[in-house]
Amino acid sequence: MFIAALEAQIDSYVEADYPELAGLGDKQFRALFDSLPTPPSSEPQVPMLAVVTDKVIDPERRVRNLRLANSSREGILDRNHGEEGLAPYKVVPDLGVPDAPVYLLLGVERGDEFRNERPLDALAVIEQRGRTPLTIDEGISLQTVFPEALVKNHCFMLMGSSRGDKRVPALWISEQAPKLGWCYDRNPHTWLGVASAESRLG
Repeated sequence: MFIAALEAQIDSYVEADYPELAGLGDKQFRALFDSLPTPPSSEPQVPMLAVVTDKVIDPERRVRNLRLANSSREGILDRNHGEEGLAPYKVVPDLGVPDAPVYLLLGVERGDEFRNERPLDALAVIEQRGRTPLTIDEGISLQTVFPEALVKNHCFMLMGSSRGDKRVPALWISEQAPKLGWCYDRNPHTWLGVASAESRLG
């Protein structure tokens, strides 16, 4: 079951031109995933996600390869990130993100229950449950492998990445395409939850 799911996810990355973006051949790209361990079984929204990190492909280059399940329009990077783009965003300390080109994210949930909640309040609940917020790399990977993850009024913030201020990166729908923008950590949105996972395995 795990092998079939992993192969299907790798196929999704290949279809999204990740090998070309990474400057790798198809076989070289697929070989990145050979050392991933087998995760324990679980039954969340997405039991297991193979994450591709910025060690392989810059996230800004991956955004335009994002698609919605019902649209062929390429993903959009919000211009309000400024001239520096996504570069100022770093993984929040102490999340235990593996220092690897690819790794596994387990027990992923979109966080619909946190729609119309302040992101900071949602994060407190997530941490109390022993869960971890998703990073930009993880959000892009989720949307690449599962285009159906984004639907109208069910989009999500990525509080595992921060630029050290009040901005929270988020994925939502704009012009029938996925858009990576940002919101303030104290502003609730009726259409934005906070995505989280059980753990990471590298």
